[in-house]
Amino acid sequence: MEGRRPTADSRSQFWLMCMRCCVLAGCVDVALFFIFHYLGSPILAWINVFSGPMYAIAWWALKTRRNVLALTLIWIEVLIHATLGSLLIGWEAGFYYYLLMFIPALFAGNRSYRRAALTVVALWLFYIGLAVATHLVEPVQPISENARLALYLFNLTVLFGMSSYLSMYYMMTVRRAHRSLSRMATTDPLTLLYNRGYMVELAGRHIAEREHAGRRLAFLLMDVDHFKQVNDLHGHDCGDRVLSQVGALLREALREGDSVGRWGGEEILALLPGADTRQATQVAERVRQAVAGYDWSLYGLHAPVTLSIGVSEHQAGEMLSDSLNRADAALYAGKHGGRNRVEVALETEQQSAAGSQAG
Repeated sequence: MEGRRPTADSRSQFWLMCMRCCVLAGCVDVALFFIFHYLGSPILAWINVFSGPMYAIAWWALKTRRNVLALTLIWIEVLIHATLGSLLIGWEAGFYYYLLMFIPALFAGNRSYRRAALTVVALWLFYIGLAVATHLVEPVQPISENARLALYLFNLTVLFGMSSYLSMYYMMTVRRAHRSLSRMATTDPLTLLYNRGYMVELAGRHIAEREHAGRRLAFLLMDVDHFKQVNDLHGHDCGDRVLSQVGALLREALREGDSVGRWGGEEILALLPGADTRQATQVAERVRQAVAGYDWSLYGLHAPVTLSIGVSEHQAGEMLSDSLNRADAALYAGKHGGRNRVEVALETEQQSAAGSQAG
């Protein structure tokens, strides 16, 4: 089984990360050039002269999407650098650390987990072979113990720095992906309002809070008037743009803390926590005026887009469907009453009885 393929977005993030790593690696090579000259190791010093341009070419290749060329150059540079550094100075200098940087990158950037795993096994065999070779063969250009310790600490610091950077980068990428998936799961892609499923979830939370704390909750059920005519006369693309703009107007007109979502087709639901019928009616009227007062000629429409709105307040013991059925009845009363208006739902029998007793 090939395993899960990385998404296009995650792949693009991987290549962007590789470009940044090329810059970091080039800076490390510049530092090593001066370090090796100071330590009297000219071979390794001049290797870094060639390594810098290789990373520069790899960066350019990644920028121009020649990814195979870029990865080939990076692999060659790191393998040669780690091998010569270990054989010339010794295993204790820590050049083998740079081989370990490939492991997370292999799984992040490979199209197949199986291929990545096989490459890691090959890298492990190379790593073991290099370790054995350095233990069997004396360093070709040995340096003092203090110099070797300093070089080891430098390589260790680079490993920590690059590993920390890569870990932070991946975590940021994962969090962005999580937020994107969360938006996709809860948001209607056309209007950018919440979708029906998430609105049901939110309404359930608010109803539970109302039952527990006695906080009021009101619903606005809205429908775009004559929306079919917009689609028929101006096309569905125009209708989609109109719905999207209606959604933007609703987000601006509602109160902070209110929630609004696409309930279905051109029907939109708003949840108004803490609002009673009077307050909800005021908000509904503000919403109606915001939509009706917008300059819809920008969309090529000869008549304004309007909303009919049904208002209901949730009552103790009611199910969500009960409150919405009353809002729906008020909405259609507004439709039959001439459209572009706000209608308040009739009280339930329980409300009427309570009001009579209070009177």
